Amino acid sequence: MKKVKIIIILILFILSFNQIFSQNTIQLPGVDIQINADEEVNTLTPTLTILLIVTVLSLAPGFLMLFTSFTRIVVVLSFLRQAMGTRQAPPNQVMLALALFLTIMIMFPVFNGVYQEAIIPYNQNEIDYQEAIQISWQQFKDFMISEIVAHKNEDDIYMLSSSMNIEIDNIEETPFQILVPAFAISELEIAFKMSILLYLPFIIVDMVVASILLSMGMIMIPPILISLPFKIMIFVMVNGWDLLIGGLVRSFVGG
Repeated sequence: MKKVKIIIILILFILSFNQIFSQNTIQLPGVDIQINADEEVNTLTPTLTILLIVTVLSLAPGFLMLFTSFTRIVVVLSFLRQAMGTRQAPPNQVMLALALFLTIMIMFPVFNGVYQEAIIPYNQNEIDYQEAIQISWQQFKDFMISEIVAHKNEDDIYMLSSSMNIEIDNIEETPFQILVPAFAISELEIAFKMSILLYLPFIIVDMVVASILLSMGMIMIPPILISLPFKIMIFVMVNGWDLLIGGLVRSFVGG
């Protein structure tokens, strides 16, 4: 009898347990993703707009490096630190923050053009989402082509187009899949050219210090240990940060 009572109690407990949780079942909200094609201007639903924003934010690092001036700035700053031999000074966080805000300053006309010509008209239902995307891309496309032309790196576009068997008669008609990598290659070429000019004076200081130590017989002292303070002193005396940042900004069209 005791076993029967225990079994009956367990069955009643399980039934009551299931009933409690069945009453408190959480209902997930429905997600409606659609494009309002019935309206005069095609707009995205709030759900799809949020999804698009999340997607853009997840791809933001790639856009930042390949669509803007960020690549050239951060590469030049990295070469400067290596040329001076300061290792972790300035820290990576400082260099990335400086490169980011310089990018915002240089790219502000492009960002403002996207906001004024694409985002505001789209929010006011004056243009559809397709036209807004096209206008936004055109703003970045004009910037990238202007930089490539200004630094005479059109050969990067023709090299990639010939590799893909795509004939380009007018550089303004360069498709997306060719223009983006061509712009990235162009920025790397410009950054390396600027880095060579940065390296030369520091190499001269290293050579002079190494020659003096060798002539004095101090071969056991690392030359970098003696040359580092001199390189920092010379960089500060010539107001190196202003010259470097000013040169970087002026290297961009309209900078």
